[in-house]
Amino acid sequence: MLTVTFQWDEGADQSLGLPTYETDGAAGADLRANFPDRGSVTLAPQARVLVSTGLRLAVPAGYEVQLRPRSGLALKHGITLPNSPGTIDSDYRGPLGVIVMNAGSEPFVITHGARIAQMVVAPVVQARFELAENLDDTARGVGGFGSTGIG
Repeated sequence: MLTVTFQWDEGADQSLGLPTYETDGAAGADLRANFPDRGSVTLAPQARVLVSTGLRLAVPAGYEVQLRPRSGLALKHGITLPNSPGTIDSDYRGPLGVIVMNAGSEPFVITHGARIAQMVVAPVVQARFELAENLDDTARGVGGFGSTGIG
């Protein structure tokens, strides 16, 4: 099993624990809001905020961590991550923050310890980029948005 290592930020509430998979089949581990003052943040409709998790992490080389919205928060309250999926690269060692946006119509309170996002560990393939005079032909060709039909 792959290991992602963590370190607590100074002042973080360590009693919240590390990210957890809530079910045996979960692809994403839940991240919690970890406010140094143990308070909360009210997010107005259409507003966004950077929410601290109180963590730093080391992702193994050849992998990334993707940050994704939690589906229940998205459906019930319109809470999403505007840069989803957010990417945490394997060479980043700074604080793990989550950009949270309220796409709903009512203010939303993010409380200390609330599960705000999920993280998925995924392999990364780096490509070599080359310039070519011509690209190979395909049946689709230059057909773009909507070119394969409706639905």
